[in-house]
Amino acid sequence: MGGQVKDYIDIDPSTHRMKIIRWIALLIPLLLVAYSVFMQFSPLGKPTAVNMYAFYAVNICWAIIGFWQFFAAPRQPIGHIAGLIGYHILALTYVLTVSGFDMPLIYTWSALLLASSVYLGQSGINISIATLFAAASGSVIIHASDDKQVVSIVIHFLGTLIISYMVKMVISAQAIDQAELLRSQTAERLQRDRIVTIVNNLSDAIISTDRNGIISLYNASALNLFDTNTDLAGKCIDDFISIIDKNKQPFKFADKLHSAKTTQYRDDLTARISNESIRLGATYSPIRSTNSVSDDGYVIILRDITKQKSLDDERDEFISVVSHELRTPITIAEGSLSNVSLMIKRPDIPKERLINGISTAHEQIIFLARMVNDLSTLSRAERGVADEPENIDVQSLIDELYAEYAPQAADKSLTFDIDIAPQIGQVSQSRLYLKEILQNFITNAIRYTEKGGVTIIVKPGENDTINFAVKDTGIGISRSDQAHLYQKFWRSEDYRTRETSGTGLGLYVVAKLALKLKTEIKLKSRLNHGSTFSFSLPAVKKNKS
Repeated sequence: MGGQVKDYIDIDPSTHRMKIIRWIALLIPLLLVAYSVFMQFSPLGKPTAVNMYAFYAVNICWAIIGFWQFFAAPRQPIGHIAGLIGYHILALTYVLTVSGFDMPLIYTWSALLLASSVYLGQSGINISIATLFAAASGSVIIHASDDKQVVSIVIHFLGTLIISYMVKMVISAQAIDQAELLRSQTAERLQRDRIVTIVNNLSDAIISTDRNGIISLYNASALNLFDTNTDLAGKCIDDFISIIDKNKQPFKFADKLHSAKTTQYRDDLTARISNESIRLGATYSPIRSTNSVSDDGYVIILRDITKQKSLDDERDEFISVVSHELRTPITIAEGSLSNVSLMIKRPDIPKERLINGISTAHEQIIFLARMVNDLSTLSRAERGVADEPENIDVQSLIDELYAEYAPQAADKSLTFDIDIAPQIGQVSQSRLYLKEILQNFITNAIRYTEKGGVTIIVKPGENDTINFAVKDTGIGISRSDQAHLYQKFWRSEDYRTRETSGTGLGLYVVAKLALKLKTEIKLKSRLNHGSTFSFSLPAVKKNKS
């Protein structure tokens, strides 16, 4: 998701704490060295060291271990343990041989106890307290003859323990708070990552803007919609997309967002993107924080509805045309039957007129039946109801069609022949779709042929295919009409075509079914010389025994 804003700081608390401990491990030894030097050589202080060799040895060791711990901090646990042991040994030696237990800096022992707690937990605390007790006990033994000194040592010992405990309690509370903060940050980060993943996988373009339409967040679909790889963050949404409404007026999000008090939806927008015009559905709404009076920004959801609008327009046009085409035959049938119902009551009306009226109504009802059948087939094809293929014996199918349509051809004194290769085999297709295509070709051939005949031709084709063709000696189709042949409800202006009752849907349905069968309809036709419609389908390969 682009333009991401981080609303938290990534902190590794353990790393941060270790850095502080390293600094303390350097500064405290240096402070102790400075204190012992001051007390040893300042006229204001009192000598501290038992002897000068111990003085120099202990202070040099303090400096060495302090710098080593800081600049060459061990990475393995064993290194930390070794460092802590060294610090405790030096602290014990320093107290007994250099400074004495009742020095002011004895309270820095709390830092040593804290470090022990960090690296070794409760075991480290016990070791540090035991060493402190050993230092106090040793000092008491050394100064056993001086009651004031012994009391001072005891007071410093108890004070150090109390301070160490208080520091430990504060650090523990901070650690609990830090752990809770880390847990909540982790949960928030996980939740945020989930939301980002969901948003980025949505097909709709989602954009978040400020009050002025400046983009702050967007998903991958927004880049796809705008056809760009440019970072959109910090730029005005109207700079990336030019939109007009249904009245051809410019539509600017920066202006519309301010007036959006609730969620708004528009589906009358047209955008120009990469020299291509697309229809847009836009949903935009204000973003308000809890207890906020003004809007904090806006979220915009954009969807390419070009295909949907095209389908809606096509559907509306289709319904309009179907309604118009149905109105004429219904009106004729209703009028004819109404006239017959009136004439039948009069004895002076010739019987032939009644028969003609009924015949006219019957013709229109047959026309309506054909149209309903074509629409039903088209609907099933669009919904994929009969898409499942089956092995069809071609010879049997052709025989079935011959038996069905031979009587119609005979009624018009036309020949109806079959030219089929022996043992033509099978095809694996939708039986409904294949039969519907052939039926449309045959009925059209019979309808538009006045003399001669119709022939169904089935021959093996190239590359293991079977070629189907329906040939007639009818009126033919002009080149200009051939360009419109597969348009729905289109009929030629040729008067001979107008003399027959066609729905204008048959070849439109054929074209749709041909796409389903993954074949191409071919036409050879010349005006007044007949037509041949043909197509090819893959044959079912025979098993070799």
